[in-house]
Amino acid sequence: MKSEPDESSIDDLVRTRGQTSSWFGVRNYQARNYMREMKLGDRALFYHSSCPEPGIAGIVEVSKLAHPDVTQFDPKSPYYDAKSTRENPRWFNVDVKLVEKTRLVTLLKCGRNRRSPA
Repeated sequence: MKSEPDESSIDDLVRTRGQTSSWFGVRNYQARNYMREMKLGDRALFYHSSCPEPGIAGIVEVSKLAHPDVTQFDPKSPYYDAKSTRENPRWFNVDVKLVEKTRLVTLLKCGRNRRSPA
């Protein structure tokens, strides 16, 4: 599960009451569909994206099944969706609980050969 650290970081989750938060603001249909299939206790990697050093920053666990994302109904929210209604919501989120903050595990750049030439 990815998040931009300036929006919600692993450190924000560490500081959150109960170390639990809604995974709000997802506006990608495939990601929404994945969340709707998640079960209580499912674990996921917490991934920092769109930052100077993207990577896996921790492990979270689903603590509440998919439910309508309330930000879609708030006209003041950057995640507002005028086509979504409470009777027919388009966007869902799950709640996650921190399992463990890890050291940052970054991705290697593709196409780089780390072996020395033969």
